[in-house]
Formats: sequence, C-alpha cells, structure tokens
Amino acid sequence: MSAIERFADFVAGAEPPPEARVIAASAYLDTIGVMLAGALEPAARVVQETAQSEGGEPRCRIIGTPHTTSASWASLANGTAAHALDYDDMCFVSLAHPSAPLVAAALAAGELARAPGRALLDAWVVGFEVEAVLGAAMNPRHYTQGWHCTSTIGTLGTAAAAARLLGLDRDAIARCLGLAASEASGVKENFGTDAKPLHAGLAAHNGIVAALLARNGLTASPRALDGPQGFLVAMGSERADLGDALDTLGRRWEVLETGVTIKLYPSCAGTHPALDAILDLQRQHGFTAADVEAIMIGVDAVAPTILIYDRPATGLEAKFSMQYCAAAAVVVGHVGLDTFEPALVNDPRIAGLLPRITITVDATLRTDAPALTQARVTIRLKDGRALSAYADGARGYPSRPATAEDVTGKFRTCARRVLDPDRTEAAILMLQSLAQLAETRTLTDALRGM
Repeated sequence: MSAIERFADFVAGAEPPPEARVIAASAYLDTIGVMLAGALEPAARVVQETAQSEGGEPRCRIIGTPHTTSASWASLANGTAAHALDYDDMCFVSLAHPSAPLVAAALAAGELARAPGRALLDAWVVGFEVEAVLGAAMNPRHYTQGWHCTSTIGTLGTAAAAARLLGLDRDAIARCLGLAASEASGVKENFGTDAKPLHAGLAAHNGIVAALLARNGLTASPRALDGPQGFLVAMGSERADLGDALDTLGRRWEVLETGVTIKLYPSCAGTHPALDAILDLQRQHGFTAADVEAIMIGVDAVAPTILIYDRPATGLEAKFSMQYCAAAAVVVGHVGLDTFEPALVNDPRIAGLLPRITITVDATLRTDAPALTQARVTIRLKDGRALSAYADGARGYPSRPATAEDVTGKFRTCARRVLDPDRTEAAILMLQSLAQLAETRTLTDALRGM
C-alpha cells in the first residue's frame, strides 16, 4: 500500500482524542486573531482586491472584510492574511506554520459543507498529523534546500483537512493528496517579501482546489508521494520513505507529543529564543541601549539561512533580521506589532545599535534539539560587565506554553484592528466553545469586517 493510500485511510477514519481537539480550538482562536489583524496588511489587501475582481461564486467569507468570494479565493485571501504578520503558530516537526493554511482552508471547506465546529477541529488535527509525518521524514534537508514547508508540506495538510470536511471517500482522498503533491511549492528566497505570506494562502488554496477536483473525479497517481519521481524525491526529502510514522497514524498523535508553538512575538520563530533571553536580561539588569557595547548571539546552523537581513529596509525584512529584532528589543523593551512599523524600522536609535550586534553559529548548542529553538546571548556593557543567557525554547513553545490569558490577550490586540470591543468579546466566546458551534457560517459571519 502506498503512502497516499495509508494517509487516505487515516484522513477518512481518524477519531482525534479530546485533548487534541482542545489544542485545535486554541489554534483556531490564535490564528483567527492574527488573520483579522493581517487582513489590513498590504499583501492581504492585494489578494482581497484580486479575489474581488477574479473570484467566482460568492460562497465563502474573506475574514475581516465585508466580502465573500469562491472557496478557493477565500482560502487564498484568508491564508495570506493569517501569515501576513508572521504572528501565526509554528510546528518544529514540520518546520511549518501549520494553522494559517489549515484554518483558512477549513473555514472555506466548512462553509461549503455547512460543517459544525467539531468537524473543523477534527479537520485541523488530521491535517496537522499529515504534515507532521511528512516533516519528520523530509526535514531538515527539505527545509535547508530552500523549500518553505508552510507552503509545500502545508499543501498536503490542507488537502487532507479539506477532503475530510467535504466528506470525500477514501479513493477521492487519495486522489486529492496525489493532486496536492503536484501543487506544492514555495521557496524561502522570498522571505521578507509579500510572497512569504502568500505561501500560506497558496497552501490553503491548493488544498481546497485539490479536494474539489478530486471530488469531481480528477485522477492522480497513488505513488505521487513516495514513488521514484514523487514528492519525497523531487522535494529533497531527508529520508527516502515515511518509515514507521505511517504505522502509528491514528494511534500516536504528534500534536499531543510535541505540540504547537503559539508565537508571542510577530517575527520569525528563529528570533524568539534570543528575544526571550535579551528581554529577560534587560529586566534583570536594567540596562538601556546607551549602555550596550556589543551583543553576540549564537544560533544553530539553520537560523542564518532564514534570518537573512542584517540591515533591513522594511518591516517585512525586519521580521527576518536577528540584528533588528534584538536592537528593537533593547531600545523599546518589547517586541510587538508596532515594532515592525516604518517609524521604528527607521528609528536612528535602532540603526545605531545594529552594527554592534553579531550572530554566529554556536557549535556548543545541543545537536538533538529541533532547529531554531536555541540561542546563546552575551551582552557586553560599556561599564565592563558581560551578561549571558542561554535559551532553550521560548515563551509560547510547548515546553513553556502560552497561557489562556496570553492567547486571549493576543486575540484582543489583533482583533481590535477590525472588530469593536463587543464583537471581539463575542468572537472569543464563540471560538472558546467551537466544539459546540452548529455551523461554520455562524462563525465567519461573526468575523466580517465593515
């Protein structure tokens, strides 16, 4: 039996445990918050405008706007918005942002199918598990070769989620996954531009399109994943097959084992351990930017491949600059949505600190840790003191999970860009009881913009 056929069995019949649904509900709350905030970003606006001019029958809502469009365009727009601020969640097994495309695709498919909230939760879990199996086999080689897993592996996950919500049978699910294997793409060279959030939108869009085409009978090879010219080979997988992971699908749940990282800083996840260390040291020792002689940050070998802007010129580039994020943390004392606005990106206080910050690959970091999860920070002050900290993970990681208050507070901060306070609180209550929601459209209508 091929990998696709085994995935199809899982997608069709999996029964996620209650604990997994709890994590999925938190992921929806977190992701829809950043989707609302991201709906105002330039990349999202361009997709929304294009959807309005090119979209099909208006059956699905573009979140945070008054507009409706086709399922494929809605998923493209909502997935792009969810990733536009780089504030959406992370998985260090798939090395992807799982929820931006999964939630966007699930909302569109859920509207088409008039699905209840519990079905949305199960679809998210199923898609997450498919991505985790692929990520465990393919990374880090797939990622370090230049592929953006949110878009590549994410396309397979969203296809699984959409197929589940649309009620495809086992054979149609297999065709859907085979089609998704040919749709998947997205290169990391586009990090720091509008194309990066578009990757999440494309993953959501591709999953919906694959599911709809498969439902209508379009065929694909059952070996499109693990065949001699399939997805694993073509995409530079670390391993040649998916191994034992397929045997435990539906019995072992990756989401319960390694979990999801809720981002508490709207920047590349590779900056988060260092940011935690810097901000902790600043709170402990009370130094300011004027006190700093130099900052040295040690990272793993993957971090420099994505933190590629040492002198960023835009907010998007700044999200992929360790130097900028560290400088902003020291100058302002926090890293939030406003950190990446033009006023701070061009702030002379930050610009003056950038040349004093260096990042290097630190050979002493643990080699058994997931990529992007460690940092060693040394801050040398002008009075001769040297302050050091080692970060193994960051706040919001599964080992140091975000609290319910963290998630709802983040939602309020994001949603207030689009919703008034009463509608924001109503949305929180609806998302906190997502398992009891009767129909997806009730939720999407509550999230419309004016």
